[in-house]
Amino acid sequence: QLQLVESGGGLVQAGGSLKLSCAASGVTFNARATGWFRQAPGKEREFVGGISWRAGVTNYADSVKGRFTISRDNAKNTVDLQMNSLKPEDTAVYYCAADRYTYSNLPVSEDEYEYWGQGTQVTVSS
Repeated sequence: QLQLVESGGGLVQAGGSLKLSCAASGVTFNARATGWFRQAPGKEREFVGGISWRAGVTNYADSVKGRFTISRDNAKNTVDLQMNSLKPEDTAVYYCAADRYTYSNLPVSEDEYEYWGQGTQVTVSS
């Protein structure tokens, strides 16, 4: 079984930065693509970005491209989301998720992710 735990959320002013971390327990985490999603109040959960299992491929939503960076350390079973130039519209609960399949391409649909963390709140004040 694979368990994911997010950390690093909090309150930050617009223009500031936060770094979220996703720590995994489970031997197959480093063989799975990992995605970050977010859900704002009253909105559907959306894909923020993801990283392939080898860390060679990343993909970002247009709304965060150039501001957010995803990295992973397979030796530590962690995936980080560095968020810069934060905007009030980035306010949401952020989730990390691991791909249903191992050694697969990076998916963008949440239906392809099987393992989810509990989420961490990010609030950006104007």
